[in-house]
This record gives sequence, structure tokens and C-alpha cells, in this order.
Amino acid sequence: MTTDRGINDYDVLYFDDTDLSEEAEDRVIKQVASATDDLGVKVEVRNQAQVHLWYPNRFKAPYPQLMHTRDGIDRYLVACTRIGIEVATGALYAPDGLTDLTAGVLRVNPQFPDFDQFAAKALSYQERWPWLRIA
Repeated sequence: MTTDRGINDYDVLYFDDTDLSEEAEDRVIKQVASATDDLGVKVEVRNQAQVHLWYPNRFKAPYPQLMHTRDGIDRYLVACTRIGIEVATGALYAPDGLTDLTAGVLRVNPQFPDFDQFAAKALSYQERWPWLRIA
């Protein structure tokens, strides 16, 4: 089984507001890298408690301070990708359900309607998986 067929990276999100330093996040990044080394895939780790600190510089747009990991998932650009699995419990978080995902329908996230970034991401997905339909 291949783990990276068209997938650029796997996101690991966590929330820790006790230490917002880059060094603290780097320690977690290294721990996850060590645990996933043998998978042969790119894993991107981000502390959701920090995003508001770097997002405005990187994307030239404001970003609210998040209060939970789910808040970060809620801001994903493509609605059907707003999915997470809580490691501790295995609980699925999918505020838009799974219908569009299984049907291959890409819609802008109504809670974060950034149409320019959505279009770029949706077209990138469609290049890798041509059967996807942009709604």
C-alpha cells in the first residue's frame, strides 16, 4: 500500500498554549519526525496555539487566536478536508460530514471563504486527482 499517492504532506495539529516559542514547537516536530521516520512521507506539525503569531506575515492577512485544535481544522480552505482524528480517543471530527469527500466534491469552506487560496488549493488537488469536481 502506498501512503503518498498524490499527497504532499500529512498534517499533525496540536494545541499547547503553555509555551508559544518556536523552540517548543520544534521539539514536538522532532518527536513526530522520529515516530514517523519509517513511513517515508512528509509530516507537517503545527501548534494551533501559535498560528495567529506567524500567519499574518506569511499570508498577509489577519488570523484569529485559536482556542482548540478543532479551530484550526475549521479554517481549512476546502470544506471536505476539514477532518481530524483525535489521537487520544480515535474520535473523528468532520464538521461537514463525509459526503463531499466520498463524492470528490471540493467546496469553499463557508466559515473561511478565501476564494483565491481555495481556488489554488482546489486546482492543485484536481491536478493530482482529476476526478475531483470543484463546486
